[in-house]
Amino acid sequence: MFLLVFPHVVRRLGAVCVCAAALLGAAAVPAQAAVMAPPPVAARAYLLMDITSGQVLAEHISDEPVEPASLTKLMSAYVVFEALKKKQITLEQTFTVSERAWRMPGSRMFVEPGMQVPVLDLLKGMIVQSGNDATTVLAEGLGGSVEQFVAMMNAQAKALGMNNTGYRNPEGLTADGHTTTARDLATLATRLMRDFPEYVPLYAIKHYRYPGTPAANDTNRNLLLFRDPSVDGLKTGHTSAAGYCLVATASRPVTGLGGGGQRRLLSVLLGADSASSRATESQKLLNWGYTSFEAVRITEPGKSVVEPKVWKGVQTIAQVGVPAGVVVAVPRGARADVQVSTTLDEPLMAPLAVGQQVGTLTLSLKDGTALGSYPLQVLAPVAQAGFVGRVWDSLLLWAE
Repeated sequence: MFLLVFPHVVRRLGAVCVCAAALLGAAAVPAQAAVMAPPPVAARAYLLMDITSGQVLAEHISDEPVEPASLTKLMSAYVVFEALKKKQITLEQTFTVSERAWRMPGSRMFVEPGMQVPVLDLLKGMIVQSGNDATTVLAEGLGGSVEQFVAMMNAQAKALGMNNTGYRNPEGLTADGHTTTARDLATLATRLMRDFPEYVPLYAIKHYRYPGTPAANDTNRNLLLFRDPSVDGLKTGHTSAAGYCLVATASRPVTGLGGGGQRRLLSVLLGADSASSRATESQKLLNWGYTSFEAVRITEPGKSVVEPKVWKGVQTIAQVGVPAGVVVAVPRGARADVQVSTTLDEPLMAPLAVGQQVGTLTLSLKDGTALGSYPLQVLAPVAQAGFVGRVWDSLLLWAE
């Protein structure tokens, strides 16, 4: 178990520090971990992210516009998953295969015009077979038209903060203005896994074909699914302009989280020379991330980090922490160098509501490398005191 003493608490009115040990990812401001040289990567652009901690571990021209090819289908899936979550459609619902969908070039699910195909099978066709026909059927069935569905994709990209992404179609074929970045793809993949965990297993399916269609093209193109048992997604892409691309994610057990735990990494690799190369280079990035960095649990979910004085409240002490807990990735061997500090917005005045931000927890290494910052929130409500209590505390504050 890794215990940290909080060396610096900015306070004026006697906040009480609480040493805390352990748990998993929190909503942090992502920060670059300690600068360590990643291995040479044969790709146009890449980004490696520690999903558990929210940190970018390595990147190369990750904000340069590139063609996403079939990585586009990650957003197409996100839009469909969102409709399923809102119960606008169901997995059992069928969509009709149109002439337009049937004529789509490139990778196919091999559905025929007039077929009534369930949404679940269309999702498998889009994800496993990378079917442009399946993607078009989903776009027409949910959006009413491909064009309207693309508008939904762009609206969702904006909502997710993918500011350097523009979609022109749902399948990823080359088109003017159809571009994204490695960073935006990491944002999309992270949110897809976080927002729709029930559908992530679709990306680990190795073989699929719809009954009655040819057996050709029934194997998932993500070679890491066959090479590395820790890899469970996500999507490949390829066009002559984009090169060979892969968004891959792996979850491996780690001991640094105490009591066992899983650490998830995500690699975004764009513009490799071949299908084999995109898998090999992605594997290289993932392995480097796991071996060069270790996970350190800083706080448990729902546990106090500090217990500051509260004025004019029924209680005199507030429970303040990071609701989801905090895990940070540090260079292997540097866990003892982690520095934790908290800054509080004092004096704290009741009433205090659960979730109210009252300060910031900041993590860094001894050499000054920033690891991340996390909002400190109220974990338990503090009601306002009666008239006499408020007047008394006002007098005490005036005397400070």
